[in-house]
Amino acid sequence: MKKIILLFSLSALIISCVSTRSTLKNVDDSAPDLILTPNNTFDIKLFSTDKKYGYDKDYPINIFFQTSKSEINHERFLNALAGPKGEKITYTKLESCCPFPTKRSEMGAGFLDVYELKWEGQKKPVILYLNIYEKGILMVPFGLRLRDN
Repeated sequence: MKKIILLFSLSALIISCVSTRSTLKNVDDSAPDLILTPNNTFDIKLFSTDKKYGYDKDYPINIFFQTSKSEINHERFLNALAGPKGEKITYTKLESCCPFPTKRSEMGAGFLDVYELKWEGQKKPVILYLNIYEKGILMVPFGLRLRDN
């Protein structure tokens, strides 16, 4: 019985000491502030050559932009994008996941929002991870384009 209690106590201690360090790799607090276009989308000038950017939960698209409505930032980013040949995309929020520590949340933690992108002729939907809590260099994810205005 003492061994079971000791084992349980040791397990609880180990679990409570799990690191709360962020796994996000592309946070950049010195990134320039985002700019809106007349079409109410973000003005994006760069294209990522990193195949993980946006597609991997450790390399989310950081769209920190001071506003009281977080969903609008997702729209401002996603509405600026097009498929690889300029196709019109549609998107659906699938879930929020992958908690991480942040100083920009009253809770002290943030969540990534997971979106599915589709367009005509596509074989497999694209999954992107978006982060509204941190800053980073905003880019078009590898394989996508900017929407023609």
